[in-house]
Amino acid sequence: MDIDVDVNGDSLPIRVDEPFHMDVDGVVQRIAEFLEPKGFTLEALRLKELLPRMVRGIVGCEKGCPADAQSFVRKGFHDYHLEYIEGGILTAVREVAGSDRLVIRMFPDF
Repeated sequence: MDIDVDVNGDSLPIRVDEPFHMDVDGVVQRIAEFLEPKGFTLEALRLKELLPRMVRGIVGCEKGCPADAQSFVRKGFHDYHLEYIEGGILTAVREVAGSDRLVIRMFPDF
C-alpha cells in the first residue's frame, strides 16, 4: 500500500508493506517531520485515528471481511473531505492554516 501526503503540491510518498500491521506511530512521525516546517501541528489533524480508518476502508479486514471505503466516506471524519476513487484509492482533504491544503491519498496493492 502506498500513502501520498501532499501540501500545496509538495509531496511525501510513504510505502507500507504490511497495511494490517502498519506502524501508525512511525508513519505519523514521518508525516510530522514533513509537515512541521510548513507550520502544521499534528494534534488537530487526528492522523493516528484517520490513517488506520483509511487502511480499513481500502484494504478491508485481515480475516477477510470486505473493505468499506464508501461507508467511511458517507460517515465522514471530522474536518476532512473524504472521497473514494474507482480503483480503490481513498483521499482525505483538509483545509488548514489559511489557504494551505493537506491531501492524503492511499493506494491499495491489487
